[in-house]
Amino acid sequence: MLDILSRRRFLAGPVAKRFTAFTALAASPRPNVLFLGVDDWRDWVGCLGAFPAVRTPNLDRLASSGLLFTNAHCAAPVCNPSRTSLLTGLRPSTTGVYANSQWWKPALPDVVTLPRYFKQNGYYIAGGGKIFHHEPGFNDPDAWHDYYHWAEVNKQNGWAGGYNSSLDVRPPHFPLAGVNEYRENFDFGPVENPDSDFPDYRVASWASEFLTRPAKNPFFLAVGMFRPHLSWYVPRKYYDMYPLGSIQLPEVLENDLDDVPAAALRLQQVKIPDEHNLVVKKRRWKEAVQAYLACISFSDAMVGRVLRALEAGPHKDNTIVVLWSDHGYHLGEKNAWHKFTLWEESTRVPLIVAAPGVTKTGTRCARPVSLVDLYPTLVELCGLPGKTGLDGQSLAPLLRNPAAAWDRPALITSGFGNHSVRDERWRYIRYTDGSEELYDHQRDPKEWRNLAGNAEHGDAKQKLARWLPRKNQPEVPGKRAYRFDPKKYTWSKVDP
Repeated sequence: MLDILSRRRFLAGPVAKRFTAFTALAASPRPNVLFLGVDDWRDWVGCLGAFPAVRTPNLDRLASSGLLFTNAHCAAPVCNPSRTSLLTGLRPSTTGVYANSQWWKPALPDVVTLPRYFKQNGYYIAGGGKIFHHEPGFNDPDAWHDYYHWAEVNKQNGWAGGYNSSLDVRPPHFPLAGVNEYRENFDFGPVENPDSDFPDYRVASWASEFLTRPAKNPFFLAVGMFRPHLSWYVPRKYYDMYPLGSIQLPEVLENDLDDVPAAALRLQQVKIPDEHNLVVKKRRWKEAVQAYLACISFSDAMVGRVLRALEAGPHKDNTIVVLWSDHGYHLGEKNAWHKFTLWEESTRVPLIVAAPGVTKTGTRCARPVSLVDLYPTLVELCGLPGKTGLDGQSLAPLLRNPAAAWDRPALITSGFGNHSVRDERWRYIRYTDGSEELYDHQRDPKEWRNLAGNAEHGDAKQKLARWLPRKNQPEVPGKRAYRFDPKKYTWSKVDP
């Protein structure tokens, strides 16, 4: 049997009492951190220019106040592995966490997560929304002084997120789009509910209230937005921002999959191109793109509420703002409608850092960086003791000088032994069976021509391949290996 790994002491009382311990802690000159996460948001942000029609005024404004990384990538194009990597500072090849079906806490009981490390070093830690993976058992209760559950039952259900459940906004009739043959939650359409009915609105309201209060202690405030994750239900006004007749489909190549190895098509939970063929057959491609854009603009609006509260409150001049997305998303490119792949659409993410006294307004950095770098970056920026054993590297030199030397590419992993290496020009992919892809972004930004078999580019492959992990940690046990008690938040091993 496995001993109790973690417990959660809750602060009793209504929301107004949650901040008592917060305001009573000792003073410190260290900066605060506003840690903003969004879910499934690809590089469709106005300031990134990947899809000019998208409307993201709040993220654009944040980018203009700090530094925008234009070549940022997730460590894994899957929710749980990506967030586990970001919050532990360790790559999937180090932890063995490769899938959504693997609890990281019982397998890695000694790992100190990013919020917990800040807590150990005197910060007041508060969180709400989707920061860790949103299913029961993935959060780290001991990391937080306070965690906002937008529906109280979520706390009792193993700190579940409650998204895509009866607690979330659902349309009166389901499905709306009729393309959910392969995944029940692959549905989209406008709903008549106001913003205030949505979990992300409630999370933004809680965070905004937090930011209006004075503080004697530095804080780490983590705020996670669920949209644009499926299902793509948001108020009609966001759909109206993108009239269907104005929707432009992503540029695709008809025979794009002809030169990719078979291993590339086996990474997904939904086979390529089955789902894409269904979307096209049902003539829902434009509607799906419209829905995703609507969800982006909804999420941007929720982030904007939090940012405005920061700007109007007492912490504006001493708060580092970090905005990130856990991974990207395909909308028909390479015949895919999901993440999981090692291609640009899945791995490239928005990443913005505004650090008073460090970043300059309106700066951009094209160096290839990874979300795994955020842990050491924030530790350095906040003057905490250096954390050893992390896989990432602090981005502080790039925050000070976006053109600073940077010899590390971004490494992305999807499943055991499958990796992508992205530098400023190239993307190199090697699958566990040894098959390869190589793309020259200077000449082929859509990744349409696989050059891996071209001897002319052998040097580029060799240069990138040396960044592949020398050892791939075996997969940690899946959920079936444990009994999980959601109320006590403990695990015990199941006898074989």
